[in-house]
Amino acid sequence: MRDPLDHQLNDADLEEAQRIVDEAEGGTRVIQSGWTRWIIPVIAASWSIFQLLISSFILLDSTMVRSIHLAFAICLVFLSHPLFKKPKKSKFLNYFARTDRYSFIDIIIALSASLLALYITIDYVGLSMRQGAPLFRDILFGFILLILLLEAARRALGPALPIVAIIFILYSFFGPYMPAVLAFKGVSINRFFGQITMSTEGIFGVPLDVSATIVFLFVLFGAMLDKAGAGKYFVDLAFSLLGQFKGGPAKAAVLASGLTGMVSGSSIANTVTTGTFTIPLMKSVGYPDHKAGAVEVACSTNGQLMPPIMGAAAFIIAEYCNLEYVEVIRAAFIPAVVSYIALMYITHLEASKLGLEGIPREELPKFWPTFIKGIHFTLPLLFLIVELVVFRHSPALAAFRAIMVLAVLIILQNLYAQYKGDKDYKKAVKHGVWQIGTSLVAGGKNMMGIGVAVAAAGIIVGVVTLGLGGIITEVIEVLSGGNFLLILIITAIASLILGMGLPTTANYIVMASLTAPVILTLGEKNGIVIPLIAAHLFVFFFGILADDTPPVGLAAFAAAAIAKSDPIKTGIQGFTYDIRTAILPFMFIFNTELLLIGVDSLVYGIWIFISALFAMFAFAALTQGWFATKNKWYDGILLGAVTLALLRPGLIGSWMGMADVSRTRFMVNLLGMGLMVMIYLVQKLRAKRA
Repeated sequence: MRDPLDHQLNDADLEEAQRIVDEAEGGTRVIQSGWTRWIIPVIAASWSIFQLLISSFILLDSTMVRSIHLAFAICLVFLSHPLFKKPKKSKFLNYFARTDRYSFIDIIIALSASLLALYITIDYVGLSMRQGAPLFRDILFGFILLILLLEAARRALGPALPIVAIIFILYSFFGPYMPAVLAFKGVSINRFFGQITMSTEGIFGVPLDVSATIVFLFVLFGAMLDKAGAGKYFVDLAFSLLGQFKGGPAKAAVLASGLTGMVSGSSIANTVTTGTFTIPLMKSVGYPDHKAGAVEVACSTNGQLMPPIMGAAAFIIAEYCNLEYVEVIRAAFIPAVVSYIALMYITHLEASKLGLEGIPREELPKFWPTFIKGIHFTLPLLFLIVELVVFRHSPALAAFRAIMVLAVLIILQNLYAQYKGDKDYKKAVKHGVWQIGTSLVAGGKNMMGIGVAVAAAGIIVGVVTLGLGGIITEVIEVLSGGNFLLILIITAIASLILGMGLPTTANYIVMASLTAPVILTLGEKNGIVIPLIAAHLFVFFFGILADDTPPVGLAAFAAAAIAKSDPIKTGIQGFTYDIRTAILPFMFIFNTELLLIGVDSLVYGIWIFISALFAMFAFAALTQGWFATKNKWYDGILLGAVTLALLRPGLIGSWMGMADVSRTRFMVNLLGMGLMVMIYLVQKLRAKRA
């Protein structure tokens, strides 16, 4: 038997893919020798230890926690990302682009930015006593912090978020000089800095709090799982289950990315973690380069829909919607799972179109030995789910306990390996401690971008709460002419455009502040009552789709480096696979049962899941132009009708004049499924005749 993971990549391709991940997640500066190479790892590990302590042993005011959290993040960004990403011809400018050592300026800026982030902690009592009447130094320090935070965001995330933030900052001062529909009364300098840098309504707002208290621990949990070897286990398991089926490597890629995406919180890291194995195998069974990369992009991007992390935004959604975390997971469950299963079906359709087969069974790992070999990796995940769902402990406490269980498991895993080997138990403990240590470093490095992103997004949130919210609502209403569907389309496009340069979490925060209230307000004006969670999940879904949207989608660039394909072509193909995800938010806005809102019956919940799954299959067949065989033009129309009937049964029922809502939905769903079966049988007959 040959391990499917024996397919090796060209070192240069793998290095290029890893470079993209490192730049996106861990910075471009890598120091190989000298004592200075320990600076970033020590700071990152110290940050992880601090986060573990405040979740269990140390009690600090939440404002202080946010301040310290930002200080760590901004310090790491300035140390990890030089001023320029590419070498410069000028010797002077090139000094600030060196990736093999720190520049003196970067060290000074990192220390200064950290101290300024800590200012709200250092002068906590004084600042709380003079709210609304800041001293000159408060404004000066706030101004410098603002500049440095925007620069840190530029280095870590690119120019998109800083540019948007600067536009909002300028708007808050120059609003009175704007055209009538955009006019804003403006704010004073005292009020602006009092809100943005001295209170918990701006930089130190709710997003930073959630990042500091919850998100960090889940990212650390994911990093520890990865260091322990769970990533390779999930890939092996996926191949043992699905590798032999038609287009098996692509199906395995979807499953593996779904499993790793549950805890990774990063589509780019997910792409490289699983794509290193899956993309070469997809190519080996006949997938074209760009399609092999696109499948990995689509499933890695959608990994952020999967609980429990959901791209690290699930906890912020819970905070914004004032819901328990479990309620957010419940609402997102059906859209996330049916979207993933539908992606697996798309890979099946692609394999059918291309006439591909799977990997021979004898070349795959056997399921039960593979499953048993890494079954211990499922224990921390199960423990985490039980803590959250059964005992209803807070996400922070659940994550902390799961991390402790995982740390013990890492040590035991190494001891067991030595028991089976040369029985050097001291070596086993040392290696286990090393794995835990590197996990602490990885957790801190993976979080610095998120920490800076949520703080910078807090600037926009703070400006909006200064009074811009009503103006945004009015502008979108004017642009849409009051048409609610057009309002949703404008919001979706804005989320995609903003998301091209923002990580998922930052994109969600910005759009949740700008457009989620607009959806609710204008929906009510149109006589449509929309649950708060539906509006927030709408912008969240489209923020995720931006990760594979050309020309910026970094996940597509990482996959293209592995697949040796054109990144733009790969991104476009990945986006066509993800169109099925784009239709779901429009459906659950009008049919909130897809979010299990108001659904208390388990049987009815299962029925909704099945009907949504059939709808996604029909839509996938429509967009791929293939069902049992190649679609005729009328097949596409009928499959579109099936999709609408299954996702919007109430609308079809109203057209048919049915009054009984529950019976209507059931009957329309049955008609839709029946029509889908009929289309399939007709296509089968057509294929046989051909």
